[in-house]
Amino acid sequence: MATCLVTGGAGFLGSHLCDELLRRGNRVVCVDNFETGSMANIHHLRMPEFRFFHADIIEPYFVDEPVDFVYHFASPASPIDYLRLPLQTLKVGSHGTHNTLGLAKQHRARFLLASTSEVYGDPQVHPQPESYWGHVNPIGPRGVYDEAKRYAEALTMAYHRQQGVDTGIIRIFNTYGPRMRPHDGRAIPTFLRQALQHRPLTVFGDGSQTRSFCYVSDLIDGIIRLAESGYHFPINVGNPDEYTLLQLAEAVIEATDSRSELVFEALPADDPQIRQPDIGLANEVLGWFPQVSLQAGLERTLRESGIEKLLGA
Repeated sequence: MATCLVTGGAGFLGSHLCDELLRRGNRVVCVDNFETGSMANIHHLRMPEFRFFHADIIEPYFVDEPVDFVYHFASPASPIDYLRLPLQTLKVGSHGTHNTLGLAKQHRARFLLASTSEVYGDPQVHPQPESYWGHVNPIGPRGVYDEAKRYAEALTMAYHRQQGVDTGIIRIFNTYGPRMRPHDGRAIPTFLRQALQHRPLTVFGDGSQTRSFCYVSDLIDGIIRLAESGYHFPINVGNPDEYTLLQLAEAVIEATDSRSELVFEALPADDPQIRQPDIGLANEVLGWFPQVSLQAGLERTLRESGIEKLLGA
């Protein structure tokens, strides 16, 4: 039985990761300060193999038992959160990553950094391969998140090269599923909440900007495959099926049988116009490819979340 430390383990992705690691027979230590995570995401994990540790990883923290894998997933991730918490977002990427890498070094554990497709900024290359260096505005409002993750990647590679820490980096593209907060500002939970209330769906810009949406179970499978692979360089994990925001809105209206119409608002600053992962490396190194279509994923999100949770009730 391996012991896995998951920072941000009470968040959307972190809690699903805790679930799957436990299902596969691991012991899990979950670390969270509930800034954006929730006890509701982990309240069902009442078992000896699960331990919760309340801590803010910006400050040094310690785990008093052997650790085999460290999954570093703590960070504000939605625009609403990192615009509300700009300094904390930067500190989680810097201080928090440094502290967590130090813990991995102490325990001689495999360390996996949850990075993001946002390191590519508003890309000039389509789809985005890991070799592309990105087009990021470091002083724009989104820079606090983009640069925090870019710095965390650099720090992770420095620990690997100089300190010999066994590290990996996963660049996560848009992911959705049960436990997303209905008011976190991202497209799918916002559209689902609005559609279930038969209110207009808010589309930013003209809706022609594209995204690629990966169902959470597919992402978690890719995360664990990378952690167990021994591969050290960044790997994209996301669904390569690309949709415009207008196509997504139409898919949500269909899935919810909603009477909603569309309304258009100004595009936020530095909002990427295109987003599609090149997952050739994930295919080659991990043997990974997503299995869940957008339609099936929306149906599962509706079924497994429950209407009240999607409405934020």
